[in-house]
Amino acid sequence: MEVLGLMPNASNYTFLARCTAADSSVLAIYKPRRGEIPLWDFPDGTLHRREVAAFEVSRTLGWPNIPPTIVRGGPEGVGSAQLFVRFDTAHHYFTLEDDHADAFRRVALFDVVVNNADRKAGHCLLGEDGRVHVIDHGVCFSTEPKLRTVIWDFTGEPIGSELLDDLARLHDELDDGPAAAALARLLDRDEVAATRERAGRLIDLARFPEPEPGTRPYPWPPI
Repeated sequence: MEVLGLMPNASNYTFLARCTAADSSVLAIYKPRRGEIPLWDFPDGTLHRREVAAFEVSRTLGWPNIPPTIVRGGPEGVGSAQLFVRFDTAHHYFTLEDDHADAFRRVALFDVVVNNADRKAGHCLLGEDGRVHVIDHGVCFSTEPKLRTVIWDFTGEPIGSELLDDLARLHDELDDGPAAAALARLLDRDEVAATRERAGRLIDLARFPEPEPGTRPYPWPPI
């Protein structure tokens, strides 16, 4: 791994890196653990593992599109490495929501399951492949209600049967399946259990939820 430079406007150390094996190479976003700014409501040194846990949940669900993300060592120590997605910088959630509503339904449900505390519009990228990709999941999986997102457009809408089937599969796998094993290596036991509980509540509700009472439901800044 070769660090190419710091990414702009990131709250934690976030590097663009080149990962090379044999004759092939890819660009990656590398977030080392020692560059994580301590937060009062998340354990120190855990944000990179939460990035990877979010990818593992998306793999089980089949959505949303999160670039492949792993824990690995690098020039600045252990951290998360995520495949870099080339995207159109002119777009974000507020410019994409009308034409990509189904993709954002999946993002909205995913954020409920992982309890995403910071879904900004700028975390939604329009890739060169024409698909919506989502990034920045370091403040997910708290056991306390922390959902803050710009995506509340679907509140009260029934969840489609295919999405409910996907949520049910995740719920089952978080009991004693591959997803449970993957998250157990990345999160505390209580955080894995809370993720399963949130998936179960969504299945029972069968509708896109409203904001939790007494919480701040929007991130700042929104983009």
